Amino acid sequence: MSAPRELVRFGVVGLLANAALYLLYLAGTGLGLGHKLAMTLAYCIGTLQGFVLNRNWTFRSRAPARAALARYWAAYLAAYGLNLGLLALFVDGAGLPHQAVQGVLIVVIALLLYLAQKLWVFREPTAP
Repeated sequence: MSAPRELVRFGVVGLLANAALYLLYLAGTGLGLGHKLAMTLAYCIGTLQGFVLNRNWTFRSRAPARAALARYWAAYLAAYGLNLGLLALFVDGAGLPHQAVQGVLIVVIALLLYLAQKLWVFREPTAP
């Protein structure tokens, strides 16, 4: 599959996963869960949804699911750490407006996650 088509599919999956995450968050808080617990549960479910859709639809991967899932979680944890660190650097350190910094980081990190998934998470198994 061509990279532009994969990138579009990756964007669609991202939009779907984030919409589901938000709806799950609203449902959780509506049921009385605290906002942090609701966000944490929704994030885990949304990330799993993203894994399934990206594995099966975006990249059509035949990589072993267990290994790909471990790499997927590692990539998302690394992206979270990078996002948090760069926010601290540019907002807390440099005094830039958080709205602009996070807006740029969303795009940059999404592209990095696309590359991580294409080149590492869902890489095709090599023949022995």
